[in-house]
Amino acid sequence: MTHTRIEKTIFIKATPRKVWTYLTDKSKLGEWFHPASTDLVKGNKYTLLNDKGEDMLWGRVIKADKPHTLIYTFTHNFLQGVETTVEWNLSEAHGGTVLKLNHYGFEDAPSDTFEMLSSHDKGWDDHFSRLREKATN
Repeated sequence: MTHTRIEKTIFIKATPRKVWTYLTDKSKLGEWFHPASTDLVKGNKYTLLNDKGEDMLWGRVIKADKPHTLIYTFTHNFLQGVETTVEWNLSEAHGGTVLKLNHYGFEDAPSDTFEMLSSHDKGWDDHFSRLREKATN
């Protein structure tokens, strides 16, 4: 296992199909993460927007196997063009969804790798609490 990877698992009381919409639908992304310019679809580029409607995060969708696996590149200004990779894996469990996140590729970040990992780790924690709340309503 590499130490330059963020790995998280959360449990959401919703079906994998419902959780999938929160990961890929441009309007649902805005409810827990950031509004998107487009739905996340395999092969497409995407942009996530800040609260002023300006580009904040961007990348391209590498894999979208509904409702099991979503993989996309992920970068923003602080990464200075270095693309990281976000991988989501969804599986059904006891009437809900086990959602696993792997976020990796920080080794080439232009600043302190540990600082980047810590910052993104905290960010994912903040976003996950909103995702769990929105997807279970």
